[in-house]
Amino acid sequence: MSFVFAGCTPAAAPAPAAPQPAEPAVLTVMTHDSFAVSEEVVAAFEEANQVKVIFLKSGDSGSALNRAILTKGNPQADVFYGVDNTFLSRALKEDIFEPYDSPLLEKIPAEFRADAQNRALPVDFGDVCLNYDIAALEAKGLAVPQSLDDLIRPEYRGLLVVENPAVSSPGLAFLLATVAQYGEEGYLEYWKKLRANETAVVSDWTTAYYTNFSGSSGKGPQPLVVSYASSPAAEVVFADPPVDEAITGSVTAPGTCFRQIEFVGILKGTSNRALAEKFVDYMLSAPFQEDMPLQMFVYPVNSEAKLPEVYEKYAQQAQQPAQLDPERIAAHRDAWIQAWDEAVLR
Repeated sequence: MSFVFAGCTPAAAPAPAAPQPAEPAVLTVMTHDSFAVSEEVVAAFEEANQVKVIFLKSGDSGSALNRAILTKGNPQADVFYGVDNTFLSRALKEDIFEPYDSPLLEKIPAEFRADAQNRALPVDFGDVCLNYDIAALEAKGLAVPQSLDDLIRPEYRGLLVVENPAVSSPGLAFLLATVAQYGEEGYLEYWKKLRANETAVVSDWTTAYYTNFSGSSGKGPQPLVVSYASSPAAEVVFADPPVDEAITGSVTAPGTCFRQIEFVGILKGTSNRALAEKFVDYMLSAPFQEDMPLQMFVYPVNSEAKLPEVYEKYAQQAQQPAQLDPERIAAHRDAWIQAWDEAVLR
């Protein structure tokens, strides 16, 4: 028998709690301090993969590599971007990367691929070259130098500023170009002649380019500087007020530039291997590759990536850059720098 009491209704069952959205996974990417990427490019990857990407900037290329080596096996990041061909052999010897055969490698020319096991995959390249102040050289009635030998001629006395290779990445690249050109027996004699010709040596690229170089500030004493082949394009991009013509140029004659190639790798011990693979693929894909030129003023390695118009008009690539085998660089880099220091600074 059942009874129904007037004015009473059965209590309604509580509604089920709405499911809470899952927190996105976190992917950490260790980089050097010069790394830059557009927010929208990162956001597109994050949205497509339900992940939050954290960039762990860790000093210059050498410092960042040291950090990755010191924490290998228990890495602070999942991916490491920014080791270049001057330090690549050290990274591979220390065994900090896991091999990954990205399907995007088929779009990258073989000339950029330096590791047969694909532990470090090429992302971008840039040519360290001499830059010159167009107006300043014209005012002095000087031709643009077309070889390293030109720089020791008396008419260029006191007109060049370079960076210390012990602490500067472009400085090291220029030192390597001189080793490639004159050999281990001759590069120090060349540097002694440079110093005798009153070449200025400063600690870093920022000082060289923005203080000493006349082409950037219009006030520096040297119209020649060691910088990048993409620097004239950067001058146009950042010019205020805007300009229609570049005020600087690059010397890309055979043997005068050194090509830096930067790599990315999945760090051993990552707990996010699948996401790390996706991010490496993304770095090699057209959206990321086409973003880099105006963010870091480097060239993409993906043959399908399009360059911005300002690159087509104002930037140059060295057709015959100086080259040294990464293994040779790894074996002798420190000795070359120490010998340079003793011959040039002391």
